[in-house]
Amino acid sequence: MNFESIIHTIPSWLNPDGPSSDIVISSRARLARNIEGIPYAHRAEEFKLAEVVNCTLDAVGAAGFDQSDFFRNDEMEDAQKNVFIERHLISPALAGKKGNRGVLVKEGELSSILINEEDHLRIQALRSGFNILGAWEDAESIDDSLSKEISFSFSSDYGYLTACPTNFGTGLRASILIHLPALVLTKEIQRVIRSVGQLGLAVRGYHGEGSDVVGNFFQISNQTSLGKTELEIIKSLSSVVNQIIDYEKRSADMLLNEAKSQIEDKIWRSLGILKTARVLSTHEFMNLNSAVRLGRFLAILDKPDVKTLNELMVMVQPGHIQARHGKDVDPIERDTLRAEIVRQRFVDLRM
Repeated sequence: MNFESIIHTIPSWLNPDGPSSDIVISSRARLARNIEGIPYAHRAEEFKLAEVVNCTLDAVGAAGFDQSDFFRNDEMEDAQKNVFIERHLISPALAGKKGNRGVLVKEGELSSILINEEDHLRIQALRSGFNILGAWEDAESIDDSLSKEISFSFSSDYGYLTACPTNFGTGLRASILIHLPALVLTKEIQRVIRSVGQLGLAVRGYHGEGSDVVGNFFQISNQTSLGKTELEIIKSLSSVVNQIIDYEKRSADMLLNEAKSQIEDKIWRSLGILKTARVLSTHEFMNLNSAVRLGRFLAILDKPDVKTLNELMVMVQPGHIQARHGKDVDPIERDTLRAEIVRQRFVDLRM
């Protein structure tokens, strides 16, 4: 698996075959780990960072990463890094770093290992839909295999030791990417965000920490991992997400009962623009995609399928367009290409 094969395939977690995948796009479990005896990544010299890379690559075979590739930061162009951010394979923080850093990606992109970001290792697993337990089980399996080959920094008092104290303990950051257009349209979303924050969870934008909310997509995750077991963290997050899903469904019913004509108009207009537009910005596409996705959820539309909407959500991001065309593309040309990609996809669906 190389970079070319990645940009021409769709991540497995975008298949809408997981639980509640009409509302929850994906679930992710990430484990922060550091190698005993080596300074944290932000303090380590380059030869120590290289030691982390080599140690990890030597150990990953036992963790099922035989069919995988390691992409080094220093060997990736900015457009390639942007593709990896858009596919949730790396963080903007890792993309901005130089030296002996990178990401190990397993075929299908259901699991990956970020090397020398904030911590030496960030073991990540993704699952389609609302399946945070399955994602954690995948990440835990990788962690267990690596632990047989690598000694991780661990304290009997604080659990796994990490560069940021909020990750002390289990080192687990569990998160879901969720679509909440009805709560936004009924102006209930801020109340929900405040309530979630009071329960010790964080609500962030589409690309996680530091990113904006676009297309009514939100990431919800635990804020700390100390003092709780992994299963307690997952149970707490799952309980809150189940309530949010219920609120979203009730808000959607309210929209149909109280503003059906306006909602139908918004959905059909959005579909019409996607089918015919000659210029589309990323932000506009994400908002139109959100309205059409709501139309599918409310059974107002029978096409396009959710799988197509999921795939387009990634494939028309700026980094993907830039990388697939193999040249520098200015913003105006990129918006034109984005509209063309969307129109062609709808032609293929005979819409």
